[in-house]
Amino acid sequence: MLPDLDSIALFVKAAELRSLTRAAAASSMGLAAASRRISLLEHRLKCSLFDRSHKGVELTPAGVTLLHHAKQLLIQINQMQADLDEHGSGRRSALRVQANTSAMAQYLPADLATFNAEHPDVNLTVKERWSDQIVQALLLGDADVGIINPCGSLEGLECQPYRRDHLCAVMPRDHPLSRHDGVWFEQVLDYPLVGLEDGASLMALLAAQAGLAQKALKLRVQMQGFEAVCRMIEAGMGIGVLPKQAAEAYLPGMHLEIRVLNDKWASRQMLVCTARGREKSDPLIRLVRALSHAFRDGESAGFSYGRMRGT
Repeated sequence: MLPDLDSIALFVKAAELRSLTRAAAASSMGLAAASRRISLLEHRLKCSLFDRSHKGVELTPAGVTLLHHAKQLLIQINQMQADLDEHGSGRRSALRVQANTSAMAQYLPADLATFNAEHPDVNLTVKERWSDQIVQALLLGDADVGIINPCGSLEGLECQPYRRDHLCAVMPRDHPLSRHDGVWFEQVLDYPLVGLEDGASLMALLAAQAGLAQKALKLRVQMQGFEAVCRMIEAGMGIGVLPKQAAEAYLPGMHLEIRVLNDKWASRQMLVCTARGREKSDPLIRLVRALSHAFRDGESAGFSYGRMRGT
């Protein structure tokens, strides 16, 4: 029997918050019920998903693998829900959501699944795009809500905090920088880099910071997604800079290490944005409110920095 989607969403939230207690509260269920759901999920999948301690929960290698697939599954379920024809019932609302790669690879799938469970009358169409493309889509009316990292002018938009991520350096295990607990971006600039495509807000940020350091980005190759960047780094093409939680998802099975960037600007605030001056439907107001509440949940959960390596 396949696991139910509520249990999958609970698993993703527990993995993100590193706490089953907080995940249960965020999912409006008791801790005992949440623990039972996770135990049943582990029984059905025939593997342990979490290492439990008094500090909270940490993903096992099997849990990391499931997390990657679970996030994709939740996005696809939301897309399927949005694409289904309601056969003329006319009772559903539809919202067009665009999100950048950082949000899609980290927090957004579970947050949208929670919203969908609480508001089944709202269809969500979700697209992954670069932040600057999302800004233009909002201004042109091609999207109702966007999740971005700040990039360029946000004039014409209403923005609220969504979640925060922290950038890290990703490198092979034997790289000289792996001897440090944390690194500065100026140190990273001394080595060839594997980066994302030019349209990514992350690349604009890195280019700007390199300019301030009066150094050049030594880009050896540019890729379309986070996993492709990690694969190229593992192959020895260089080192890279990615959001920490997204990079952690690819560590199992790869001979990679991550080190957090010590630079203050490496902690980035994501934003949930809508077009200013346009009438907002009740479903849109509810979605923006839910995503801004996710910001407060993330702030209370905090972050864990330090060394991490793949298998």
